[in-house]
Amino acid sequence: MPANSTPSTAELKVNGRVYHLPLIQGTMGDKAIDISGLLQNTGYITLDTGYKNTGSCTSGITYLDGKNGVLRFRGYAIEDLASNCIFVEVAYLLLHGKLPNENELLAFRELLGRFALLHEDMIHFFDHFPSHASPMSILSVMVNSLCNFYPELSDDPLEDFDVTSTRLISKIRTIAAFSYKKSMGQPLVYPRHDLCYCGNFLNMMFDKPVHPYEVRPEVVAALNKLLILHADHEQNCSTSTVRLVGSAGVNIYAAVSAGINALWGPLHGGANEAVIDMLELIYADDCNISKYIDKAKDKDDPFRLSGFGHRVYRTYDPRAKIIKKACDEILGVLHISDPLLDIAHKLEEIALKEEYFIERNLYPNVDFYSGIIYRALGIPSNMFTVMFALGRLPGWLAQWKEMREDPTTKIGRPRQVYNGEPAREFMPLVDRK
Repeated sequence: MPANSTPSTAELKVNGRVYHLPLIQGTMGDKAIDISGLLQNTGYITLDTGYKNTGSCTSGITYLDGKNGVLRFRGYAIEDLASNCIFVEVAYLLLHGKLPNENELLAFRELLGRFALLHEDMIHFFDHFPSHASPMSILSVMVNSLCNFYPELSDDPLEDFDVTSTRLISKIRTIAAFSYKKSMGQPLVYPRHDLCYCGNFLNMMFDKPVHPYEVRPEVVAALNKLLILHADHEQNCSTSTVRLVGSAGVNIYAAVSAGINALWGPLHGGANEAVIDMLELIYADDCNISKYIDKAKDKDDPFRLSGFGHRVYRTYDPRAKIIKKACDEILGVLHISDPLLDIAHKLEEIALKEEYFIERNLYPNVDFYSGIIYRALGIPSNMFTVMFALGRLPGWLAQWKEMREDPTTKIGRPRQVYNGEPAREFMPLVDRK
């Protein structure tokens, strides 16, 4: 082989025998070793708890460079999309692989308007949840039940995908708003055809018969930005769940419902609520920030700073930079002085300077400032993860579609290394001591 040539295989030596494993490279230089034939050829599997270094698929949807803090959807920088697009445009981009032109965007928005209403029979479902039911639980159940009202995916799941995906993106905001209204004991507010996607959601959430809600463009813009930043994020826990469940051939509603349940976890979508809880804890303790910095550094103390660090990013989360600026702007526009924002700024300032946080790559992530914006918009903390799901849905749908269109897709079936009891002799009940 010439000295400057790139090898096409990696060599693995097991028990004195050499095996050649194909090398795979992505368009941005991502490198992988294809181990799909490892067990068959060697009798060995790889062990990677938590999938820290395992690629589950190839994908052309989202590019993430954790070392340099880069995030792109279909090749477009997240900074450009968040600054220049509305959420509906980015949803179209993820689903169709291109940004829409004016006619395509108009048609997409018309579909979103057409599908915004829920079937009246579904509305009665809300009456049977306890008043204290989690909005995420309601969201998961309601999305899963859509398959009973719209079963047309059962024959060819990709034939009506455009209609089905648009229906889901439209109805999920109505489900979310209705769940909030039910929890507040307020009458439901139906979607309006004269309002945009985010404006419609805000109006369904906050409009009241005696206090009509004013849909302010600055608030709509802030919500658009938040949803765009959450629209997809490569193979995270909930996205991988959608793909894994979808690989079994279930309908798209069941796969998305599974993704919602994965997102519900406090280590995933529930992290922004945890940030608010942490900031409120510090505020209630006379804003003693140094005390909690010390607690976070103490390995024997269970306290951890929420909203810092990320599984993939080893630098400042690019979404966090955008959200921080948006947070300062929207609170200024609304003339809101939130003491939690002051605490957040001070925590960030300390974390960016102290060696303890720098050497551990504990930079603010997307969850750190998003909850403060939601608070400013009037959205309660138990709805934060629901908002995350609204934003992430286009990404889930795009990932599901990509998985189903890939002819190499097989049902997901991870392996294990068994470490239980060896073979045991069975004993009848009367002989057991």
